Amino acid sequence: MKKNLTAIIRISGMVKVSKDIAGTLDRLGLKRKYSCVLVDLNEKPIKGMVDKIKYYVAYGEINRKTLINLLKERAKSIEGDKKPVKIDAEKIADDLIKGKKLKDLGFKSFFRLHPPRKGIKSKLQYPKGVLGNNKKDINKLIERML
Repeated sequence: MKKNLTAIIRISGMVKVSKDIAGTLDRLGLKRKYSCVLVDLNEKPIKGMVDKIKYYVAYGEINRKTLINLLKERAKSIEGDKKPVKIDAEKIADDLIKGKKLKDLGFKSFFRLHPPRKGIKSKLQYPKGVLGNNKKDINKLIERML
């Protein structure tokens, strides 16, 4: 079964975020600003969580090319930096699309990204800003954050 892989990037910081929203962001693994997780929006509980936090994150369907770049640049091993890891990003991308999770493959479940080059409008909804469902444009945003 092919998964509908969605990238979620936390845009807002920690200030003035209600406990309810902060708890949901934590459960998804978005503990810091500009952290990114990969989820499957076909799962009903996750879809509900994303609907709840859509004013604090940018999300959209990630394509294979961007996923491979993200894995090459930002994937971190669970063991930390003790063992230098040589990763086959294409094989891992295929496994993720097939339905495996990053933790099962030996990587941390989140990616830390840089603030985007050329900036973003972080207080406006998509298409004027970046918050909410960016659909395919999330790939452009991720490329600017690598």
